[in-house]
Amino acid sequence: MKDHRLGVLSGMGMGIANMIGAGVFLSASYMPLGLNPKQILAAWIIGTLLALAGAKAYSGIAQIVPHSGGEYRFLSTLIHPALGYLAGWASLLIGFSAPIAVNALAAGSFAGTLYSGTNTKLFATLMILALTAVHAIGLRFSVATQNTLVALKILLVAGFIVAGLVGGSRVWPGWTPLNQTDGFPIDSFMSNMLYVAFAFSGWNAAVYAASEFKNPKRDVPRAMILSCIVVGIIYLFINWVFIANLTPGQLADISTNDTDRITTLGHLIMKNILGEVAAACMSILAIIAFISSSSAMTFLGPRVYAAMARDGFLPAALKGKEGKPPVGAVLLQGAIALLLVFADSLKDVLRNVGAILTLFSTLTVFSLFWICFKRREYQRPALLVMIAAGFYFIVSVVMLYFGFIDSPTLNLWVGACILAALSGYFIAKRKIASRGDRISGA
Repeated sequence: MKDHRLGVLSGMGMGIANMIGAGVFLSASYMPLGLNPKQILAAWIIGTLLALAGAKAYSGIAQIVPHSGGEYRFLSTLIHPALGYLAGWASLLIGFSAPIAVNALAAGSFAGTLYSGTNTKLFATLMILALTAVHAIGLRFSVATQNTLVALKILLVAGFIVAGLVGGSRVWPGWTPLNQTDGFPIDSFMSNMLYVAFAFSGWNAAVYAASEFKNPKRDVPRAMILSCIVVGIIYLFINWVFIANLTPGQLADISTNDTDRITTLGHLIMKNILGEVAAACMSILAIIAFISSSSAMTFLGPRVYAAMARDGFLPAALKGKEGKPPVGAVLLQGAIALLLVFADSLKDVLRNVGAILTLFSTLTVFSLFWICFKRREYQRPALLVMIAAGFYFIVSVVMLYFGFIDSPTLNLWVGACILAALSGYFIAKRKIASRGDRISGA
């Protein structure tokens, strides 16, 4: 009987599909407001190194806890169940559902460049409903669909890069940011790093389905690191095409509040380089990329909720059956994503989601230091793992510091997540304790 468990290539596919989505295209639209071309490329280089450091740190954690569930499982096991529960709720409310909504809205905007009568939110709604149905059908079909979408996305992204390098400008761009300041704009740079963090979110995708790998201790770390390298290189090339071909008129358009126009900057740039046909191809590329990214998240996210349900912290209906997708969790995530389609502004969602995901990945990386000083029963992580964890922790804390200063709404988002999660945790814990008392007294 054929073994349908996941391997390195499928794990890489998850990571690549999760990372390459709306983030890189939307970030290119917002970053020129406060950063010049050198600073933008530097931000993406640092973002690549940060993702690699995070992947290396997570690989050390995965050696200790080789089970599905991601940050929820890691933090629950290594630090405290309440912290894991908080991370699980963040995944439910923010980590997966919000990027699915963002990708769906971005896909709707690009569909509008192909057909002017497209209703962005209606397109996003139909896309989320379709992906939810696909991933509720069965694991085998989900994996086949996901691998196909990833292959198409890689081919189309490569086509966009080649078109930009061959047909576009090869001269170092001379434009300056609209909000230029004297000296190095540290505030703006660190704030924009949160857009980069959103674009790289998904580098840890393989850990959410670790139990479904043939050899999780070997394959999960390899999948994370290799996918980060591939995506980092792709992002640098994509951003070069953007900054090298950005016109003064398009730069001025970025400061407007026309969300669809800002979102589809890649379409406009490709139109200037190679004309209408190439621009249409760019839009098709973007739509497929966004569908692929949303598909990967629709596949992975419910595994976190299923793990929480098996531990008794979410309703039992969400845990699913062995060998089959957790249908209840898939449907719940789709419903939350649909609600977010009609929620906050796209720009605020990008930055706030990037910050919250960074917050919980930083806490997870911190668990390696917690092991060293508080949980001596676990094997001490390797030196290289600890160096990577230290780099990730320090850079992430600095990013979050500037993010909280720059975005008042971020405090509200984080506060709401913490309040909802901890309330749910103590209610669930009380129910579990009550159930245990009834069993022991029977």
